[in-house]
Amino acid sequence: MINDIKADAKDKMDKSVDAFIQAIRKIRTGRAHPSLLDDVMVPYYGTPTQLKQLANLGVEDGRTITVSPWEKHIINDIDKAIRSANLGLNPSNTGDLIRVPLPALTEDSRRDLSKVAKSEAENAKISIRNARRDANNDIKELEKEKEISEDDQRRAEDEIQKLTDKVVKKIDELLVEKETEIMTV
Repeated sequence: MINDIKADAKDKMDKSVDAFIQAIRKIRTGRAHPSLLDDVMVPYYGTPTQLKQLANLGVEDGRTITVSPWEKHIINDIDKAIRSANLGLNPSNTGDLIRVPLPALTEDSRRDLSKVAKSEAENAKISIRNARRDANNDIKELEKEKEISEDDQRRAEDEIQKLTDKVVKKIDELLVEKETEIMTV
């Protein structure tokens, strides 16, 4: 019983970490990275389709992402989709290839992006604490129903807390890494 509760809590916490990693991957740094375009949806025969399913994405240099569509007739749709994705990007279309230059980040925009990363980290920590609370409530419920002893309850709650501390530390480490990446000129 207790092992199931701990496994469930660990699973929820791991999902929170994964969601945090996905969220900060989309935060722009000074360097070009194809994952910035992960959420761009392109209308393809009437169906919104992810850009990475329609083209090869690459990095030409430190500040330029290249998009090479597999079907040339959709190049204008891809161009429009990137412009309308609210990423602040202005692609240039050569007919065969789209180059997406990333504007240089100012000190203020770097600070703002750092705040966004901190906000995402706090959201992940809230989710982790909610998983801890749910697990502790389940353990208390087992103790109330006399399915486990008080000692087992305390031991399980301590283990859940250790797991929580470990996962929160991982979030903090990822945040520091991302902030360093953002603030590096």
